[in-house]
Amino acid sequence: MMLPLLLVALVSLLPLASSVAAGGADGEGFCSASSECSGGPPLYWKVTNPTLAPTHLQDLPGFTRSVYKRDHALITPESHVFSPLPDWVNTLGAYLISPAIGAHFTMYLAKMHDGSKSALPPKGVERLIFVLQGSIVLSVESGNTHSLLVDSYAYLPANMKHSVVSDDLTTLVIFERRYSNIEDRHPDLIVGSTDKQPLLDTPGEVFQLRKLLPTSLPYDFNIHIMDFQPGEYLNVKRDKEYTDWETAGTQCKQVTPFGWHLLCLNGMLPLEKTRQGICCIKMSIGIP
Repeated sequence: MMLPLLLVALVSLLPLASSVAAGGADGEGFCSASSECSGGPPLYWKVTNPTLAPTHLQDLPGFTRSVYKRDHALITPESHVFSPLPDWVNTLGAYLISPAIGAHFTMYLAKMHDGSKSALPPKGVERLIFVLQGSIVLSVESGNTHSLLVDSYAYLPANMKHSVVSDDLTTLVIFERRYSNIEDRHPDLIVGSTDKQPLLDTPGEVFQLRKLLPTSLPYDFNIHIMDFQPGEYLNVKRDKEYTDWETAGTQCKQVTPFGWHLLCLNGMLPLEKTRQGICCIKMSIGIP
């Protein structure tokens, strides 16, 4: 029996001098989870930008810190391989996770340019789009359109016709998975932004937690945003599961203690929300 994958990625915790807006009850150090971040590089700059300067590699041709093994992987931004996405217009993609490595979902980055347009996922496949850079216009089969900026997201149920267009340099992270119908219930289109989601209680933990999708039965996976203070970590240790840690722009999946009551198929993408804190977006896929 194959163990389900759990993939996590946390981002750079290099302390910097500039201040950030407080998002927690006590204020200090937490990510504000707002759609705008004043000063410094873009909100999720470290997701796609190389962590090593060319001068670091001048005497090491072909050097990379990325490693893929059976039970762990190290994926640095400079190792992302972008190529045209099938059926998309003027868009490059880099696949991070796919069924080829045993996962039950696909996770990839999409770089859209002027005049770009998305393609539909395969029949029966649901899709979640999260905007890392730039902006998009989402059109759905009902005729409605939605403008999504950085830190905004959209969940598209399986078989919902839609299109995404951009006239600017835009980077998206996209999750796709074959939908598992539960008790003949069907999910709805969801469009939102991180800063509109309430903070949830996390007894015994130091991070701030926001859920982007409902936890009701029609939704067969979860999306979480976790905000950590520099140097903090998950305190709960219950089961051995796969996690994917990311530091200073480096993703790394490894077996490590991670507290969950149910082994699910999971995925996390490194998202740096402020320059003083650690944040991540997490995808938990599983049927109760």
